[in-house]
Amino acid sequence: MSQRIAVLTGDVIDSRQVRDRTRLYRLLDDTLAALVARNGGRAERFRGDAFQLALPDPRPAMTVAIALRAALIECSEPEQRWDARLAVAVGASHWHGERRLTNADDAPFVQSGQGLDTLAEGPARLSLALLDESDDGGLALLVRYLDDLVASWSPYSAEVVRLSLEEARSQQALAERLGIRQPSVHKRLRVARWPLLADTLAYFAERLADRKERP
Repeated sequence: MSQRIAVLTGDVIDSRQVRDRTRLYRLLDDTLAALVARNGGRAERFRGDAFQLALPDPRPAMTVAIALRAALIECSEPEQRWDARLAVAVGASHWHGERRLTNADDAPFVQSGQGLDTLAEGPARLSLALLDESDDGGLALLVRYLDDLVASWSPYSAEVVRLSLEEARSQQALAERLGIRQPSVHKRLRVARWPLLADTLAYFAERLADRKERP
């Protein structure tokens, strides 16, 4: 029986230039594990810096993509910014959580892999393909907006975004968590365009829901 899932395929940009690959791989493993714990599904890392996630509920797919990129940017090395290319595909699949991702070969997995190949050929670092719906260009434009937004983040902004995506916290709670003053949290969230980001991700969550589940 098929179900509608989201598949995210990605790799770290310029990973060969990373000095501490052990730290990078540990960060990827920990981040992927945390995302699966919150959203279900399965994640696997392969060939060092490449990875794939399958989510049984496609609604949080774009939030997961942004959270993963935020974690990488936050932990960047002083002389190199860490980031990833991520291709998201949503569609029907016969995959279930017990199956290894490397053995999955139906449409969302194939499309996500092809999407990553396409990203490698240009400047974009994020893509979304809906296999069961057409896009009049609006979703593609929002994806470009998200991609451009993330590209502007400092490690400090990425950190406060990651924490905000993990759990709803007040600015004062974030300040206490980070050991800084509340105005500093406010500034980092403002620079990260947090209100617009949160609203955009909420829209994607609604848009990626099954038609029967949409408001």
